[in-house]
Amino acid sequence: MASTSQDPDLGILLGLAWEQFVIELRTTLAEQGFDDLGRSDGYVFRCLANGPMNVSELAERLAITKQGAAQIVDDMQRRGYVERRPDPADGRAKLLYLTERGDAALAAARRFHRNREQRLVREFGADAVHSLRAVLGGIATEERLADPQLRALHI
Repeated sequence: MASTSQDPDLGILLGLAWEQFVIELRTTLAEQGFDDLGRSDGYVFRCLANGPMNVSELAERLAITKQGAAQIVDDMQRRGYVERRPDPADGRAKLLYLTERGDAALAAARRFHRNREQRLVREFGADAVHSLRAVLGGIATEERLADPQLRALHI
């Protein structure tokens, strides 16, 4: 299919597709009782999914300052998604854990991701979705996908 001057740029289409995905994700999660999620919460959920870490480790994983990570954690703790517990190896330190509500929000988001992809398969076919994944993976590059900071986010 040839592009015309009236067709939106590929970057615009990618941005609009991402925006629509996020709108649908937020709507679905709100319907399940998670209507108070912040923009960074999903990244924190995925970081803590494999086990606890301290605020410094979280900050490093998210490539933000320790103060920024602490602010996000404080807000998520206030909303009941994460909790701080003493580090058994260092009584002065605290580790971050997902609460039951945090685990439930992460599980709901992962269900949405699977269901959205299944819906794409029904709408466009498995081959088209496989091709889309290949194209997006090519854009993202193997090096970016293997980045340790990002690797923890797509578990």
